Amino acid sequence: MANFFTDNPDLKFHLTHPLMEKIVALKERNYADKDSFDYAPMDFEDAMDSYDKVLEIVGEICGDIVAPNAESVDQEGPKIVNNEVIYAKGTQKNLDALVEAGLMGITLPRKYEGLNFPIVPYIMAADIVSRADAGFVNIWGLQDCAETINEFGDEDQKARFLPRISNGETAAMDLTEPDAGSDLQAVQLKASYNEEEGKWYLNGVKRFITNGDGHVSLVLARSEEATQDGRGLSMFIYDRNSKAVIVRRIENKMGIKGSPTCELVFQNAPAELVGARKLGLIKYVMALMNGARLGIGAQSVGISEAAYREGLAYAKEREQFGKPIIQFPAVYEMLSTMKAKLDASRTLLYETSRMVDVYKTYMHISEERKLEAEERKEMKRYQKMADFFTPLLKGMTSEYCNQLAYDSLQIHGGSGFMKDYPIERIYRDARITTIYEGTTQLQVVAAIRGVTTGGYLDRIREYEAMELHPELHGFRRTLIGMTEEYVHTVKSVLDVKDNEYVDFHARRLVEMAGHIVMGYLLLLDTQRDETFKSSTEIYINMGKAENAARAEFIHNFTLDHLGVYKHV
Repeated sequence: MANFFTDNPDLKFHLTHPLMEKIVALKERNYADKDSFDYAPMDFEDAMDSYDKVLEIVGEICGDIVAPNAESVDQEGPKIVNNEVIYAKGTQKNLDALVEAGLMGITLPRKYEGLNFPIVPYIMAADIVSRADAGFVNIWGLQDCAETINEFGDEDQKARFLPRISNGETAAMDLTEPDAGSDLQAVQLKASYNEEEGKWYLNGVKRFITNGDGHVSLVLARSEEATQDGRGLSMFIYDRNSKAVIVRRIENKMGIKGSPTCELVFQNAPAELVGARKLGLIKYVMALMNGARLGIGAQSVGISEAAYREGLAYAKEREQFGKPIIQFPAVYEMLSTMKAKLDASRTLLYETSRMVDVYKTYMHISEERKLEAEERKEMKRYQKMADFFTPLLKGMTSEYCNQLAYDSLQIHGGSGFMKDYPIERIYRDARITTIYEGTTQLQVVAAIRGVTTGGYLDRIREYEAMELHPELHGFRRTLIGMTEEYVHTVKSVLDVKDNEYVDFHARRLVEMAGHIVMGYLLLLDTQRDETFKSSTEIYINMGKAENAARAEFIHNFTLDHLGVYKHV
């Protein structure tokens, strides 16, 4: 009996972070629900016990059902029958098990039949599910679309749609179109208002829609005639029960094959406006995408965990030249570096999740009562940090996820290229993480603001000032040196006063900041548990070398060099 939660002590470590006490108290409104719901916690310890038990259930289902089904799901995939997406048999079994266990609507309020969990344990569940089957998390994990309805929908919409998701219905976010992929301002699917009926109708095509035949869909559509940019877009809810959408096809993908990626045709599909007109892209999709990017961070970490474990297990079992290959320096160096990148990815994932938890909970509290001045200040601080950290998280963890899958397959040698080993599927599944919900390049576009405004540096200085055990001061000195190099390099780029020059070096600067941030987070983890010390040392040494290379490239670069790159 495998359990993907209890077999990984790193998860429990992050679940018990000191900030969780504040997060739980805010989320539970100082445990006000205990008198109304018999499953609401009495206090912090009771709440943490609930998270622990639920994650154990997730871990058990993933170990005993989802992971064993992954290979058959990859082979069978979904299909269309009578204009309805039918999941692979294993996918349906996975979903049935999680629904039966009450693991939908995890973060939704109890009045909508949710569990009212903070984002941290929800993201931890997504981390676990992704380790078992990265494609399946794209179906189960889309329940976070419900958060957008909870955040921006009216009371009637919340009361009608949220309990459905809590009780097992699936969701989708219908954003991209054939001519509007990353450029969502170009969305053309038309929303028309019928004055006589007082209803909205949708017409047009959506493409690359994950779980496109979900029961409840959030649809980005052009509601304002004669507009061409984001100011003419609004957000709508489409209910599959209306049966007004044709599922034209399911894409034949390289990986995550159990997750149906659909092309949809809307034909006078009735829909409901969410929130205010014209704010669909500017406000609502931005919130939806940030949540999705946090989810891809969890998916990337889960895939990294699976890849590392497969590589480690194979290296211990496979013998060459009379001994297990893990005893060869070339192999154990790969594995130790993989573990360091995995630990760095996971600590950034939960640091970002905690930031989102604090500001989102304050935001919901502000709808119930006026925030005190200190509370509002804290909400804005955490929101600002979350806005900086979310693209950094998505960019760094998805790139590392691909590197770990690559290295794990390399450790397997020729065997890894065969479908006999899970790493072949894991390798294919990993590839999408740097692409969807905004490519790495788009994450850099979002994250560079954290560089140019000093947002990352401000947080780095806070980490730098934290108390450390004396034996860890050497690591901090290295990180301080890396920070000064980063500050000098950023200044040299900004001093050129050329936006194209900044954009050209943006990824290098963002990754330099990322190495420092993740180094400090690992160092703080080591302060709490010295089992992270090896990963901390390896990651900081690696980051120091990586940053030095980027800094040297930038310092030897000029605008004349920039011109050379344009001749492609």
